[in-house]
Amino acid sequence: MRVKRGFKARRRRKKLLKRASGFYSANSRAYSIAAEKADRAMVYEYRDRRVKKREFRKLWTQRINAAARLNGTTYSRLIGALKKSNVEIDRKVLSDMAIKDKAGFTALVQKVLPQ
Repeated sequence: MRVKRGFKARRRRKKLLKRASGFYSANSRAYSIAAEKADRAMVYEYRDRRVKKREFRKLWTQRINAAARLNGTTYSRLIGALKKSNVEIDRKVLSDMAIKDKAGFTALVQKVLPQ
């Protein structure tokens, strides 16, 4: 007797098409194409969760460097001075401080750098 897959196959296909909803054209409608595109999207999703961390660290570094230069030093010298002074403050907080609390950032720079 022939077995038709019925609801299990339909459920599997619907789950995949739901994941592909929002894709352009047949990428969201045709099952075989949607399957490839959804798999590829998951690869990008996994990869970019790691890339995001790199991108934010680069952004924080640029912001700290810009603020450090306004205070007459460079990013490299500032980070070196922070390490020597045993000031354990991460780049995210330092970047936020450089934007939102300019006076506090300046005070920190003057405290750790020998003038």
